[in-house]
Amino acid sequence: MTDPQIKTEVEPTASTANSASPVSSASPATPPAAHKNPVSKAIAHLNLTQLTLVVLVVIFVWQWLDGKQQLNQMQHILAQRLTDVDGNNKANQTLTLQSQELVRELGGKLSLLESKFAETQNQRSALEAFYQDLSSSRDQMLLAEVEQLLLIAGQQLQLAGNVKAALIAMQQADSRLQHSGRVSLNGLRREINVDIDKLRTLPEVDIFTINARLDSIITVVNHLPLLQDVRTAPDNVPPAAQSIDNNWKKLMLDIWQDAKALVRIENTHQNEMPLLAPTQIYFLRENLKLRLLSARLALLSHDEKSFKYDIKTAQEWVKLYFDAKSADGIQILNTLQKINASNIKIELPDISSSLEAVRHYRATREKVVK
Repeated sequence: MTDPQIKTEVEPTASTANSASPVSSASPATPPAAHKNPVSKAIAHLNLTQLTLVVLVVIFVWQWLDGKQQLNQMQHILAQRLTDVDGNNKANQTLTLQSQELVRELGGKLSLLESKFAETQNQRSALEAFYQDLSSSRDQMLLAEVEQLLLIAGQQLQLAGNVKAALIAMQQADSRLQHSGRVSLNGLRREINVDIDKLRTLPEVDIFTINARLDSIITVVNHLPLLQDVRTAPDNVPPAAQSIDNNWKKLMLDIWQDAKALVRIENTHQNEMPLLAPTQIYFLRENLKLRLLSARLALLSHDEKSFKYDIKTAQEWVKLYFDAKSADGIQILNTLQKINASNIKIELPDISSSLEAVRHYRATREKVVK
């Protein structure tokens, strides 16, 4: 199909060449080119089909070369990309190894943390158990201490009658319960405060003043003059006798004074105390001091009967053996009289209810712990 068309298209060209040939033959002949390009010669000898084939081959070769070049470029780009991918893969492998190492390290740390957490839990459980034991033992110790303070308060009241010491001991017990901050101990505190109010309502005895007076008497006893050492002072000489200048009258007056001293009138119906030896005088003073010290002990124990007896005995001894008309004797007797008028008797209350409450509460706590 292509060849006839090509021939029809070529034939007018040939006829045209033939029609033009007379003109060209008429024109002067041009000499042929001395040198022609071999490619031009080859193209001139080619017909249209061959030319088309050549063009197609050229196009094919050009496309093939261009495709090869593009393929080479693609291969180069692909090789570079592969190199980059390989580098990225190596980097990724390095990161993966590091990640795996980090994961293993984190896994070890997690295991360590889990073991630490388990150990912490065990320690917490042990601490909670220890705290509960400590709390219960602390309560037991607190109750034992409060019980001991209440026992001391009871002993001070029953044995010594010392209200102040008993009140201090009970206040200490209440303070210990208050500082513990236990709400469950408020009932026990109320019982103790009731007994504290009982002690506060008792009348106060001025023990300090009475004790100071007894001390002042004890210090004077060693210097108190004895009655047997007191001698009757000679009668005063009348003023007229002092102005006598006559020696004979003076002599007679002296003789008369000596004669009066030789005669002594006494009441034989009155019992006189025998004279005391120096050793007996020493023991007399010491026994009087002991009586005053015994009165002090009776004062501290609020034993009014023993106190009154010792003071009365001391008064009688001072009047019987010592000079009651001297300054020290008058001072001692007046002081003993004031002391004897003091009232030291106190009706001591019963504070055993608070002690029983502490013991009951302690027994209840021991049962709960068991």
